[in-house]
Amino acid sequence: MNKVEFIIKDTHRGLWYEDGVLTKVLEAGRYEYSNDKGLFGRKGPKVDVQLVDMRERDLTIKGQEILTADKVALRVSIIVQFRVVDPKLALHAVEKYEDRLYSDVQLAARRSLATMTLEEILTNRNRLSEDILRDVKNTAATYGVTIQRADVKDLVFPGNLQEIMNKVLAAERMSQVQLVEARTKADVQKIEFQSKADAQRMEAESRASAQRLAAQGDAEVQRLQTEVEIKRLQEREQHAQAYAKHPALLRMLELETLNELARNANARIYIGFDKHLPVEATKDGD
Repeated sequence: MNKVEFIIKDTHRGLWYEDGVLTKVLEAGRYEYSNDKGLFGRKGPKVDVQLVDMRERDLTIKGQEILTADKVALRVSIIVQFRVVDPKLALHAVEKYEDRLYSDVQLAARRSLATMTLEEILTNRNRLSEDILRDVKNTAATYGVTIQRADVKDLVFPGNLQEIMNKVLAAERMSQVQLVEARTKADVQKIEFQSKADAQRMEAESRASAQRLAAQGDAEVQRLQTEVEIKRLQEREQHAQAYAKHPALLRMLELETLNELARNANARIYIGFDKHLPVEATKDGD
């Protein structure tokens, strides 16, 4: 008996036909079958296996010439990402599911782009994907296919429009460069102004701190001088009270003063005869 062995990878599924009738869908794994005659010369069913790729794939809808809502003729290429989710439907519901998907997406893209202006197509390509998904999703599901996304791949404009678009894009790039330069210049000026303001603030703080320390120093000196003067006055007051209380102390002070004067040869003593006048001592030249 001649057996046929085959392996189905995890990326594929197999449709098992016996005499042209689909009997089962094969998952990944190892399988075998035989189309030879069986016992007593009876021939078994003829087995045929068809593989279906279940991986995500790209389908490009090329060069669709479309008139936009604002009457601009352009050629659009669209890329569609899809995958088979039901291998039985993919092979049985339509003749060729990829060709059917191509046609469905082509018509949906034409309907969508015909309602959009050129500016909308350039600035909002997501709308095309959303329109195609909404328009084709349910239809594709009837033949076992799901669409992941659809996007504009290429846009080709008429010659004069292409030149205009290039000028517009160049002007936009120049304006962006000028905007960046202006922002950079403004940032530099802001930094310079901030640096100057910080320097002035630090200088003012330093000057104020120096003045504060100087004022504190002057106040401290004045306080010490005041304390010394108060102490001197307090001592004088104590001496005056002692002299008033003990006149003999004052007399002793006078005698000590006279003794000091007597040691100086240039000293002169003038004694007044008026008893109310105090004794005065002066030096020559006074």
